[in-house]
Amino acid sequence: MAKSEKRDEIVRATMELIAEFGFHDAPIAVIAARANVGAGTIYRYFANKDVLINEIYLEIEERLMAHILEGYRSERPVRERFLHLGVGVLSYFIRNPAEFHYFEQFHISPYGGAFRRERLLERTEYRDVFMVLFQDGTAQQVVKNLPLMMLFSLLFGPLFTVAREHLLGFVPLDDQLIETVVTTCWDAIRQ
Repeated sequence: MAKSEKRDEIVRATMELIAEFGFHDAPIAVIAARANVGAGTIYRYFANKDVLINEIYLEIEERLMAHILEGYRSERPVRERFLHLGVGVLSYFIRNPAEFHYFEQFHISPYGGAFRRERLLERTEYRDVFMVLFQDGTAQQVVKNLPLMMLFSLLFGPLFTVAREHLLGFVPLDDQLIETVVTTCWDAIRQ
C-alpha cells in the first residue's frame, strides 16, 4: 500500500469507528486494526490521537467549505446568502454521511467545544463566511440581534438534526424539502 493510501485508510477507519462508537471507544489500536496497518504506522502520519481527530475535522471542514462556496456571492442580500449556505451544508452532509457523522460527533465532543471556543471566542481575528453573514445581517437589522453562538445554533442545530433524520431513513430529503428546511431556519433568525 502506498504512503498516501495508508493515510487515507487511517482516516477512513477513524471516521467509521468514531461514527459508530464515538471518540472514547475508538483507541489507536482499534483504528490500526480497522485500517489494516500497525499502530506505529498511525504515528508516522499523526503525532497522537488528538492530532488525528483534529486533522480529520479540518479536512472535512475544508471540503464542506469548498462545496458551499461554489457560486457564493458575498455581495448578495443576507437572506439569499443564508439560503445558499444552508442548502449547501445540508446537501453536502446528506451526500457524505460518513463525514456528517464524524462532524456531528466532533461538535458534541469536548474536541468540538474546545475548537469552537478557541476559534470563535478567543481568536478575535477569525472570521468565517457564517460569522460575516450573521454580522452583516445584524448590522443591516435583517437578522435578530442575538449572540453569535445562538445564531450558529439556530442554523446548524436544525440542519444537523434533519441530516441525521434523513440518513436514518426517517425523512427522505429532496431539493425542495432541503430549501424549505433552510427557509424555516431563516424564519427563526430574521428580524
